[in-house]
Amino acid sequence: MILFMINIFFCLAITLACYFFSLKLYRKYNKAWLNPLYTASALLIFFLLIFHIHEDTYQQVSVVFNQLLQLAVVSLAVPLYKQWSFLKKNYKKVFAGVISGTVLGVIAVLGMAQLFQLKQQLLASLIPRSVTLPIALTISNDLGGITSTTIFFVIFSALISLMIGPKLLNQLGIKSKSAKGLAMGTSAQMLGANRSLVWGEEEGAMGSIAMTTSALFLSVLMPILPYIF
Repeated sequence: MILFMINIFFCLAITLACYFFSLKLYRKYNKAWLNPLYTASALLIFFLLIFHIHEDTYQQVSVVFNQLLQLAVVSLAVPLYKQWSFLKKNYKKVFAGVISGTVLGVIAVLGMAQLFQLKQQLLASLIPRSVTLPIALTISNDLGGITSTTIFFVIFSALISLMIGPKLLNQLGIKSKSAKGLAMGTSAQMLGANRSLVWGEEEGAMGSIAMTTSALFLSVLMPILPYIF
């Protein structure tokens, strides 16, 4: 029992150390690809392998971070509440932007599947890559996709959007706060919503609602997706 508790606290300490080191690195160089989500994960995997820590042992620690993650998600509702009057006035534009972005994401995957002759199981894994991870996993499982593949492409897609999105918006001359938030929330999910919140409350609110709406919309489409591909 004592050894088990030591392992738990050790895993907790490693996780926090990896995160704070990655956060410091990110703030120093300010590069999107150094986002702590990815660098901390890579460091953590490295240390778990080095110290031969079993997966079941680390999962005991992950419960703590899962609870904190739920609080972080709920906190995104704060800017949403503050911008509620603006959202009610512009709900048509909001839903039009999010739905068109989500549909284009699915069409891009279907086009890629036809071009590269992807197997149906791989296609099912890629279809939900543009929505937030919990919903993406549910849709992927229902379609018969591979969970690990879905996780990889959802995170990879978010990283690419986070790296390219802000620069692309600037190059295209898009200054609208709502448009920037919607674009980042739809394409980069939680990371995009968080990035939008750095720009301001209006952008953050739009990023949050885009992340939520795109996931809900694809969930509604889920029953007809098998007939599409």
